[in-house]
Amino acid sequence: MEDIAHEQPLNTPEELRAIKAAVEAGQNPLTATDVPRWEDQVGVDRIINRRVIELEPLPTPAQVLTQMPLDRDAQDLVATSRDEIRAVLTGMDDRLLVIVGPCSIHDPAAALDYARRLAALRQELDERLLIVMRVYFEKPRTTVGWKGLINDPDIDGSHNIKKGLLLARRVLLDVLGCGLPAATEFLEPTSPQFIADAVSWGAIGARNTESQIHRQLASGLSMPVGFKNATDGSVKAALNGCYSAAQRHAFFGIDHLGRACSVQTLGNPDCHVVLRGSSHGPNYDAASVAAAMEAIRAGMPADSAAAHGLVIDCSHGNSGKDEHRQAQVVRELAARLAAGERGISGVMMESFIEGGNQPAAPLDRLVYGQSITDRCLSWPDTADLLRTLADAVGARRWL
Repeated sequence: MEDIAHEQPLNTPEELRAIKAAVEAGQNPLTATDVPRWEDQVGVDRIINRRVIELEPLPTPAQVLTQMPLDRDAQDLVATSRDEIRAVLTGMDDRLLVIVGPCSIHDPAAALDYARRLAALRQELDERLLIVMRVYFEKPRTTVGWKGLINDPDIDGSHNIKKGLLLARRVLLDVLGCGLPAATEFLEPTSPQFIADAVSWGAIGARNTESQIHRQLASGLSMPVGFKNATDGSVKAALNGCYSAAQRHAFFGIDHLGRACSVQTLGNPDCHVVLRGSSHGPNYDAASVAAAMEAIRAGMPADSAAAHGLVIDCSHGNSGKDEHRQAQVVRELAARLAAGERGISGVMMESFIEGGNQPAAPLDRLVYGQSITDRCLSWPDTADLLRTLADAVGARRWL
């Protein structure tokens, strides 16, 4: 990863230390130091960027993808799995889509360990379940906190984003190398240029489902995208997101060389709603699913992925972020699927090697394979629940 070409930072390490020392002392670094800035170099007045400490150039998407490319097997896996997910979402494939994996990736070694276990189970259950590994690198925060592997890969507040981007791509390549398709949430509007070619299913989170930026982004993504209901429980927000993302858009973005540009998209017809509960409680019950599908079918074309069915997130508001309750939600859904309930195309589960979670800290101070964000199911419970879901799909077929 270290050999990827990139431009040198605008300031030397010594100059950056002087800038950060001024900030820590409560001073304005633009006036408290004589460190040269890019504004000085191009003759722009220092009236701009008065609250920006540093602008560090990143490698371009083209540089990253050239140095860390998908091999032919990985390309085939991504393309095939996107088509399979699309087929499940539109009813052409009667398997159940299952997005399962850690709440967030913080330890690449543990992520690969988990991927190998999941890949073996995927082979066993592939005729009934379409299993996609949850590989999340960006975490939206209600206030503050660890924002994910890309933003802070060393989990120490150093925010080495360049390292995080490259590490995230390496994790995706390793997961694909296990024969597993990957799912992720897209948060920053420029990060997809570095990783989206390796992703088979994307999510727009509850905090961003009403964001025009994220709807525009989804309209140009090459994979199916799930819009989660808003944190207040509004399914209308997610439905509007699906409708908007299916349209053509033009917006600001970056190209493969990292240049600012105007992006024009065709629209994404494979967007769908994800029920994740809310601050008011769960919404995975049969009545909530039926009400959501009635609203979706009234607002989306009959042949769209959204109109066929939705995905239920068994964590978050549907379980109160309690891994034991999450397991019960999965079992309840399995029983309903086995009884023939329609409108559920897939489920999401947060799962890791060890159950529960722990406070964020550098790797050498953490329990191996345990989440540092939301509480996750343990691997033994995950394997048991996946087999339960597979049995439910088998029972549904008999009906």
